[in-house]
Amino acid sequence: MDEDPGGRIADDTGHVTDRVRQVIARLGCNQREFARRIVMDPSKLSRSLGGTRRFTLAEIVRIADLGGVDTGWLLGAPERPAPPPGRGPAPVPDGGRPLQIVRETVRLIAEHGFHAVRVTDIAAACGTSPAAVHYHFPGRDDLLEAAVRWCMDEDTARRAAGLAAAPDARAELLHLIALQTPRTEQQRRQWLVWLDLWAQAARDTAVGRLHEHYYRQWRTTVADVLRRGTAQGVFRPVDPDVTALRLTALIDGLATQVLATAPDSTTPDSMHTALLAFVRNELDVGRGAAGESGAAQETSGVAQETSAVAQETSEAAGGLGVGGVAGPKAGAGGETEVGREAGPGPEAGSSPEAEAGPGAGAGPEQEQGPE
Repeated sequence: MDEDPGGRIADDTGHVTDRVRQVIARLGCNQREFARRIVMDPSKLSRSLGGTRRFTLAEIVRIADLGGVDTGWLLGAPERPAPPPGRGPAPVPDGGRPLQIVRETVRLIAEHGFHAVRVTDIAAACGTSPAAVHYHFPGRDDLLEAAVRWCMDEDTARRAAGLAAAPDARAELLHLIALQTPRTEQQRRQWLVWLDLWAQAARDTAVGRLHEHYYRQWRTTVADVLRRGTAQGVFRPVDPDVTALRLTALIDGLATQVLATAPDSTTPDSMHTALLAFVRNELDVGRGAAGESGAAQETSGVAQETSAVAQETSEAAGGLGVGGVAGPKAGAGGETEVGREAGPGPEAGSSPEAEAGPGAGAGPEQEQGPE
């Protein structure tokens, strides 16, 4: 099986897609879950299986790793005989080696910064070799996109429960605000990763496009909540897109101050208070005396919401086994620092159809952005 110049696997006979389908069937999961496990955008998986897109070599490698099959077999070679008795396969971490690499990468980026993390650091954290990291993620962009997708998927899962329980759009917005306020260690790490991404996006065109795509998704999520709130009568009529831009910019600026200033300056509490004031003054219906009299009740309710979010975040972090970090910044490409490695690897299928922006994710079924 030949690989085309763009790093894609030619599949004129359909053998590759047929064998990938066999792997999915053996695992007994749906396509969306399979895509999550191999850190791939579900829409790209769907198009690849449908014949309108070709798999990349890096994606085939991750599929083989997850399915416990030989890469050559996926590419059309005869299936190899089973290993002799007493010689089982090498142990694979929970969720597979690719997910472990992505998780440890975002943790290290959050702790040390994008340019300080080397492939050798990632390999050591995973208990494997640098070659194994390159095997799954040949280039810097492959790993960066995979890390972003994983972060957004994880955040979407954490956010969904709170939004489902919200009685109206106003409660949804307050839940989003609580998730954006860096109170817990995991939330702070997530924001640190995003700050690093902003700095890199200002200097790198490819990263800039990635950042713009996810941030557009994040603002769209907020705008949709505002539209629902106006339709429900809990928010005054406003331009949802402009207001979403203003609110997300306010969130970004305040969070940056919380992370970059002394503890007695801008705090999570003062950030949260300022965001609630924005909701009351710019969005709430019937603001004024009635709104002021209800401020104390709102503060009490928000305290409960914040506590619930902190507990939810802590539980999610405990399940990760790597510090529960969520945030996109990673790279791979050798012994040099990650941020400087160009990496020859093919395109990774991990452009998340998640809501972008710190702490927000969107439904992964949407198909967005160029390949």
